[in-house]
Amino acid sequence: MPDSFVPRPAHGQSARVGIILTNLGTPDAPNAPAVRRYLKEFLSDPRVVEIPRAIWWLILNGIILNTRPAKSAAKYATVWLPEGSPLLVWTERQAQYLRGQLGEMLKARGLPWDLIQVEVGMRYGNPSITSAWQKLREKRCDRVLLLPLYPQYASSTTGTACDALFRALERERHMPAVRTVRSWHDEPAYIAALASSVQRFWKKYGRPDTLLMSFHGVPRFSLDRGDPYHCLCQKTGRLLAEALGLAPGQYRVTFQSRFGRAEWLKPYTAETIAELARSGTKTLHVICPGFPADCLETLEEIALEGKETFVEAGGKDYRYIPALNDDAAFLRFLAELAERELAGWLSAPPSAETLAAQAARAQALGALD
Repeated sequence: MPDSFVPRPAHGQSARVGIILTNLGTPDAPNAPAVRRYLKEFLSDPRVVEIPRAIWWLILNGIILNTRPAKSAAKYATVWLPEGSPLLVWTERQAQYLRGQLGEMLKARGLPWDLIQVEVGMRYGNPSITSAWQKLREKRCDRVLLLPLYPQYASSTTGTACDALFRALERERHMPAVRTVRSWHDEPAYIAALASSVQRFWKKYGRPDTLLMSFHGVPRFSLDRGDPYHCLCQKTGRLLAEALGLAPGQYRVTFQSRFGRAEWLKPYTAETIAELARSGTKTLHVICPGFPADCLETLEEIALEGKETFVEAGGKDYRYIPALNDDAAFLRFLAELAERELAGWLSAPPSAETLAAQAARAQALGALD
């Protein structure tokens, strides 16, 4: 273990609380080598691809990593921002807001504004969850909250983010206390933020014939094995429809980003878009309630490819409703969620006298040794 990794108790110093804001991750650049590194890490995760390791190793290294990176890199290039990957840009902005909002909350309670430290840690790629923990440890955080930006829990998203944090901690001698946020798919403030964003969009562009709610897909067998993701997505969709006053025939819940030949959760987004256009739907709006930040799957797959599919099948007006990103109501909810999950961890730090006494005792014990 490197010297810098050895925890050193800081006698006479007040500990802090750390938050790791995590999302899926992104390549470092929109080019084939960077995408290949990212895909190798992502698709090597046994929670993401649940088939026998030996068979999958041959498929991944013999076929996928030799054919897919260049194609995916071209797609990333269509959505890449001057500051970098959209997903990372938005996640870092959300983290910055969270720092400010929690700092104001702490000051209102008479607590030090820097009692809570927030770092971004992506499950795959950079910055990693391990690097986020190392930054928090350097800032003397002895309590850590993992806050995944996945509204609906799935083993392949929130579950594997927890795995990554626990692995980052497994060699620590001085372990922090750890909490994780499991799911926030039905939180009233989250649903209200989604509904408000849709209503603002409709005020500008008018109401569509149909609202399509597209969630990221997972293999069908994950549902059969007990993963609650499908049910959580359905509940989010139903609650959003109710908040918007939509009848069952005015909206659809679908699943996108299918990969491979296995059956995934249905109905599929691309097939539903084409079906709606062929059946006479002229105006279609699509929102992705499982993506709090825009990324490749929303900006390229839904906004660009989805529109092409709809128009080619006979549709006229297709629009993608952006993710919540820096929506004020959503960011307030995120801060409130974090504050609630930190309950019991936020208290006044030791007084200067107490810290001085701790330091003196530690020095005295060192002298005895």
